[in-house]
Amino acid sequence: MKEKRFIVDTTLRDGEQSPGLAFSVEQKVRIAMMLEDLGVYQIEAGIPALGAAEKEAIIEIMHTKKHVTVSAWNRMSVSDINHSVECRPDIIHISMPVSYVQIYTKLRKNKKWLLKMAVECVALARERGCRVTAGFEDASRADIGFLLTLTEQLVRLGVEYVRYADTVGVLYPSRAQENVRTIISSTGMPVEFHAHNDLGMASANSIMALRGGAKYVDCTLLGIGERAGNCGLGRFLLAADGLYDMGVSKKKATVVEEQLRSLLTGSIS
Repeated sequence: MKEKRFIVDTTLRDGEQSPGLAFSVEQKVRIAMMLEDLGVYQIEAGIPALGAAEKEAIIEIMHTKKHVTVSAWNRMSVSDINHSVECRPDIIHISMPVSYVQIYTKLRKNKKWLLKMAVECVALARERGCRVTAGFEDASRADIGFLLTLTEQLVRLGVEYVRYADTVGVLYPSRAQENVRTIISSTGMPVEFHAHNDLGMASANSIMALRGGAKYVDCTLLGIGERAGNCGLGRFLLAADGLYDMGVSKKKATVVEEQLRSLLTGSIS
């Protein structure tokens, strides 16, 4: 019997970062309903802090959906979390830059500051009664010891699982398996894996992350996303076939991806 694992679809958030791509509110709701019908476990519906239209889409998805879990993406920011709370998603996802290049060069902060802000933001979301997941941005270039320290803090705060993100697409399969396995074995925290396809390794890295014990895999329809894109749902399901039960039909995924292709070319109004 195949082991059960779960798809987190981020077409409406990370997929929309494809160059020149912007979904309307109506398109976002339509795609979300296609994904729910497809059987994905979770839809990452967008970033409420982007503004009124984004919040409108997430609220409408929440009103329309029947059973799928819906999450909203946030920076490690009190303001972002307040915007998300207004949308009432099932999960508030908080992204935390964890590599030294992100912390020291991009943010011009330090690890102590990051740990403090992580605790503050998670505590705020939890106080508002929200389920919380945490994203480790640029995890593939981060120090594994620091990731373990941060994860242990998040376990104590009641975070449900962490996302290990290969943000710049430089990870290779054996390393994906090793790092995911280390986080799970050291902290007991479930792991979600988020791959980018810069070196064409997104599906392979995602499969090996599952072998390392990851419970969730992030995908986008048609593999859309910034730069070379994300882990494509259809291709990933082919790679996972016979290994894991992802709860999603390969045949239906092909149909939905063709529907999205038609929508993107204007064939669906």
